[in-house]
Amino acid sequence: MQTDNKILDDLARVAASALGTLQGVRDEVEVRLRDQFERILSNMELVTREEFDAVKAMAAAARRENEALKKRIEALEKSVSTPSRRPATRAAKSKGGRTGKKSPARGTRKSAS
Repeated sequence: MQTDNKILDDLARVAASALGTLQGVRDEVEVRLRDQFERILSNMELVTREEFDAVKAMAAAARRENEALKKRIEALEKSVSTPSRRPATRAAKSKGGRTGKKSPARGTRKSAS
């Protein structure tokens, strides 16, 4: 769009040229910033997404196994802490309790005739 005023035409051309130059500067700044960020990130020894996902899966599996073992331990502790008659009688037998067998009478001696 041309106007009759030459000054306005020159101003429009200068503005368009300035916008083009600014676009080029913007692109150059983006490229340099991207390169700088890549350099910084490469020095930080970050893990890749694949490595992170693998470790995350391993942690989830370990957590499930830990929960299963915890339940198993609780069940075993519960069964051990519940008093039962059979282990109590076994304990009494091993401590010299009655076994149902007759023991020889004490104080009786066979006399030598």
